[in-house]
Amino acid sequence: MLKPIHHLSCSPALGACQRLQKQLVDWLCDAAVGPADINQANLFPPRVATQIETDWLWTFLDKIETGENLLARAETLAAMSAADKGVLQAWVNTVSDLASQFQPNPPAWPVASPAISKKAWAAFKVLMEAFYEKGLRSGLPYADDGTPIAKGGVDYAHFLKTFRETHRLKKNPDAREVCVLCGGPLDQPQVDHWINKGTYPLLSVCAVNLLPGCGLCNSPSNKGQKQVHSQGSFAEWFHPYLCHVNDGIRLDYDVRTRSISASATNPADVNKVANLDHLLNLSTRWTREFKAEYIKQQDVLLHREKKRKLNQQPGHTHNEILAHIQTVQGDLSPSEPHHEVHSALVLALLDQARLAAWQTELGLV
Repeated sequence: MLKPIHHLSCSPALGACQRLQKQLVDWLCDAAVGPADINQANLFPPRVATQIETDWLWTFLDKIETGENLLARAETLAAMSAADKGVLQAWVNTVSDLASQFQPNPPAWPVASPAISKKAWAAFKVLMEAFYEKGLRSGLPYADDGTPIAKGGVDYAHFLKTFRETHRLKKNPDAREVCVLCGGPLDQPQVDHWINKGTYPLLSVCAVNLLPGCGLCNSPSNKGQKQVHSQGSFAEWFHPYLCHVNDGIRLDYDVRTRSISASATNPADVNKVANLDHLLNLSTRWTREFKAEYIKQQDVLLHREKKRKLNQQPGHTHNEILAHIQTVQGDLSPSEPHHEVHSALVLALLDQARLAAWQTELGLV
């Protein structure tokens, strides 16, 4: 979360879809509802707010998912005992109120699936994840502002495009894009579920749980499917939308080892920064870029030095090396990938002792 993260113009559509998810669960967990009651007639308003949503949801339930239609999954949930329905309903109510976890004295966050049968939990997972895998990818029944519409609703491609356009640091579409998590290039952006949808499928289309990042950030060796809470506590964790870093990370450098480490600008955030660093392997990845840029700047001066010798010109002086680094510093652009890492490198090289050492490394003395 090195860069600011903003709510999107299409976030209300995702919010409306999450409400539809919960309305579906409320229906299936109604003690008076059984498998025989799961039909389109029983979905009409006021069970679901509008006819458009009713029609979309019924079509959605008829879709085939992993060889079994979603309607059968819904019937499995409707067939649960009243006690199990109460357990699932309580779990859903807690998870759907994610924002309260970042307020004082939050309710207990469930660290495991609800204590219902494996068959019922599997049915619930498939149903809720299908809102993302099938619903969002093919199109939700909502316009950007959350208004129900029969055609042309928000879909995965629109969400990703809106996020990228909102977070472009340069509005020119041909300019390089930057990953909001690590500050590196936004190569092969992937929509990540910040809180793992496999464990918390109710959050599959939650607007504050969807975050496009670069392929490296989303890889299994970095964030992957890791949890972003400590045994149910979010107190020592940042969240992209609900508890952003807000310039709370400082990049500290060690020129001797040519390494970068992430530290907190606010002592109260030490554990949060450490958790984020571990989650995304930021220090390791930033160190790799720090070293690569260091070598690049060395090569630039070595190349210029060789040209001088070929032209029988004197070698670079201390002041010329200083001037080169100052020029590099002045040319840094906040809209370019790795701006923070490159800025840290320049500050390191401007240290007088490092300038003298670098002159020796280059063989210029």
